[in-house]
Amino acid sequence: MARLVILGGGESGVGTAILGLKKGFEVFVSDKGEIKDKYKEVLEHFEIEWESGQHTEAKILNADVVMKSPGIPDKVPLIKELVGKGIPVISEIEFASRYTDATIIGITGSNGKTTTTMMTYHLVNEGGLNAGMAGNIGDSYAKMVAEQDFDHYVLEISSFQLDGIVDFKPHVAVITNITPDHLDRYEYKFENYIASKFRITMNQDEQDYLIYDADDEVLVDWLKKHPVRSKLIPFTLKGEVKEGAWLENDTIKIKLEHKTLEMSTDILALEGQHNVKNTMAASMAALLVKVRKETIRQSIQSFQGAPHRLEKVLKINHVEYINDSKATNVNATFYALDGIKKPIVWIVGGVDKGNDYSELMPLVREKVKGIICLGVDNSKIKDAFGNVIDLMIETFSMEEAVKVAYKMAERGDAVLLSPACASFDLFQNYEDRGNQFKNAVKNL
Repeated sequence: MARLVILGGGESGVGTAILGLKKGFEVFVSDKGEIKDKYKEVLEHFEIEWESGQHTEAKILNADVVMKSPGIPDKVPLIKELVGKGIPVISEIEFASRYTDATIIGITGSNGKTTTTMMTYHLVNEGGLNAGMAGNIGDSYAKMVAEQDFDHYVLEISSFQLDGIVDFKPHVAVITNITPDHLDRYEYKFENYIASKFRITMNQDEQDYLIYDADDEVLVDWLKKHPVRSKLIPFTLKGEVKEGAWLENDTIKIKLEHKTLEMSTDILALEGQHNVKNTMAASMAALLVKVRKETIRQSIQSFQGAPHRLEKVLKINHVEYINDSKATNVNATFYALDGIKKPIVWIVGGVDKGNDYSELMPLVREKVKGIICLGVDNSKIKDAFGNVIDLMIETFSMEEAVKVAYKMAERGDAVLLSPACASFDLFQNYEDRGNQFKNAVKNL
């Protein structure tokens, strides 16, 4: 009996353990940290051997194959020792894909991959396909493969998960964009991180597709120097393409495999140019797995997006309240301010991560009529925008911030919670912050 050792007892680890057991492996789960009670209960239920708070090398180095959590870097001594012994160390994505013949849509990128994954899943699901959504989002992919029988999977895949693939081959791959991120895991070399993202294409052939942002110079330059075998399908906001998606007079136009699809951007439930791109990518992925054009057009209108990400909460007295609590950095808030076409009352602040607010200045000058600071220390925000915005008020609870916003906003305005900061000074996490905002709005 082959021995499967799993390093990390979280969602992906426990899912892999269940699949491994079902496929006849002798399974051992080891986590250097504390395994959560809900996962311990699952392991106990399936009578899977596990340890927590340590790695017992004698029980790990005798593995036939190791699945490691994406959170464990390759340079950890234990991983180096396993690789040195010739023991395969793979990711959950790789392990699970060995046990399914389903058609895979794999989505990666630095920003926008969660929204694009959720939108693609929404389209294929509404299109009547028997599909599951997993990977970096929601349930474990391996657990789904063990317990369900889906014909299609829509997977959100991080660079860390791609680092551990061998034969994984999505029929449709999407790269939303690439900006510097997680460079501490890639020897502080941007090209290493780019190469990691492009692993999503490494096993694709001429029958497969790569959907990518043709406006992203990083992607375009890489493809020039490193041609892929899959069929390239670009999307762009900068003029027509022979095959792919482009924007023409506020209309999304798609030409793909002898099919054409047109949609006005007015029907999109999500605002902002970045969501036009997410919509293009998701729509083309759905078309490539044979979802009908009319279904795509209708389903795009009903897609609500990820919670706490430019989430429309309520309209009160012709004022729109928008929850963008997931915007924990300046880049995310830039997209929010850029995407809203109304005068904005902006709720901002929290734990500053060394933010440089200067890139927001043109948008703040143009669109923001009032700022409500919500944080323990608001001095940096006041310094950045105090000379630009006359109306700036400090608050120390979400309820107070929303009440002030209600008084400040006039007919036709938007009240936007987009903090550009982490949430840990006044809230448990960004979800708690967003939920408190929604509750305070509903209580107005």
